[in-house]
Amino acid sequence: MKKIVVVRHGKSSWEHGVGDRFRPLKPVGITNTIKVCRNFKNMSDISLKSVFSSPAKRALDTCDIFVNNFFVEEQISVKIIEDLYDFEGDKLTEFIKNLANDLDVVFIFGHNHAINHFVNFYGNEYIENVPTSGLVVLEFNIENWSDLASGYLKLKLFPKALK
Repeated sequence: MKKIVVVRHGKSSWEHGVGDRFRPLKPVGITNTIKVCRNFKNMSDISLKSVFSSPAKRALDTCDIFVNNFFVEEQISVKIIEDLYDFEGDKLTEFIKNLANDLDVVFIFGHNHAINHFVNFYGNEYIENVPTSGLVVLEFNIENWSDLASGYLKLKLFPKALK
């Protein structure tokens, strides 16, 4: 059994005159990410261990908020993966299929449309749009990541639906 927790980066700002990779989160992006993280931690027994992020600042900042708000005692190692700077989904899917099989649960911080494409192609419920700071957990009845096939939506947390 394998699980993937995908998190779309928080709402980012276009106001700083920087390239796409360097756009920071807006204050609402920070607030919404903290809200999703805390709700996820309170309602799930999934631990934050194997963490992968796009190199884009907004994805890394979202990832850092999760790491800093999960309040775990052990050190969390975040691996920055160039292929997660993906907007279509092919690189994201290929990355997942090549994960080490000893990883049973992984967190991936990335971008739309890659995340939307992935959850709709591999999940059993259609999600029109995974919003910024949105989190989706998919579970797969596989032993090897290379055998990735249709899985089951176990949880979705979107900021507007949370208190």
